[in-house]
Amino acid sequence: MTKKYLKVDVVSPQGSVFKGEADIVSLRGSAGEMGIAYGHTELLSTLPAGVVNVRKDEHTDILYVSGGIVEVTPTRVTIMVDDMERAENLNQAEAEKARARAQEALKNPDASKLDVEAANKRLKEADARLKALNSSKGLYYSKDD
Repeated sequence: MTKKYLKVDVVSPQGSVFKGEADIVSLRGSAGEMGIAYGHTELLSTLPAGVVNVRKDEHTDILYVSGGIVEVTPTRVTIMVDDMERAENLNQAEAEKARARAQEALKNPDASKLDVEAANKRLKEADARLKALNSSKGLYYSKDD
């Protein structure tokens, strides 16, 4: 019997930023963690900033996504995002600095509601980048996974 793989496509406003095949795609949707394999029920979900693992056989591509939407059919996973980076291309020092800047912005008692929302978004994105980096190194990073 021939092994069946999911087709995986991550698209941004610039076009396709990742194409591949997978045994399983794991990610966090709005309702929680999902593991998606060939033949999965159709679904549509929003995604917070986070990590997407695309595993084919013994290889796993670890991707940081800024958040977006995932569409699943029995044979395909399409993830629409504003931004995506492979974990191996992320810079740990930059992610840590971004996290520190966001935390500092949240300490400002005079910050407007809009400023607080923007700082929270930047903090979640920095945490997701750090989680992707650590996952690619085989480390577990727990900051409100």
